[in-house]
Amino acid sequence: MISKEEINAALGKGLTQAQLDALHNARVAVVGLGGLGSNIAVALTRLGVSNLYLYDFDKVELSNLNRQYYFLDDIGQYKADALVKHLRQINPYAALHSQVIKVTEDNIPTLLGDSDIICEALDDAASKAMLVSTVLSTCSDKKVIAGSGIAGFGPAKEITSKKITKNLYLCGDGNSDFHDLPLCGARVALCAMQQALLAARIILDLEEN
Repeated sequence: MISKEEINAALGKGLTQAQLDALHNARVAVVGLGGLGSNIAVALTRLGVSNLYLYDFDKVELSNLNRQYYFLDDIGQYKADALVKHLRQINPYAALHSQVIKVTEDNIPTLLGDSDIICEALDDAASKAMLVSTVLSTCSDKKVIAGSGIAGFGPAKEITSKKITKNLYLCGDGNSDFHDLPLCGARVALCAMQQALLAARIILDLEEN
């Protein structure tokens, strides 16, 4: 059995002890565990973030496999359960708080109250807007990293990240039009990696306040 110390050393190779501690102690929520959320969670785990709060109410379907971090034997399982199984293969010692639940305006304070950073990874515009507005209006101390505009096969350079307000960051191309093309797994993953990287930069105090 590989020890916790060995896992932490491998995931944090090249980082200072202070940086390792910051990542290890950070509390990050991922709301929605589809194309964006599942890949965000994997990236954060590989970065050494050990406290993840994962929320989704949906089950894995065959059609998800083109862009989400799931496999054939996950089909029919709740995403919140299947993803934990995969994250444990990266860091078995991580504190993974996973729930099969739909995040709503009413339960946001309870579900997200312990998180420092919230990665929004929901599917529809209305749910995205609800989450962002509710968190920013009720939890002024939290950072929100939202994803938007990832459809189609547009060039990678269009997927960017930027600070919108003091506590809100946005990743994507800002255009939700499919342009007659479906979601591309590689492009979805690009946005997810931007969100995970932003979370790490905030944790390590590399982003301007």
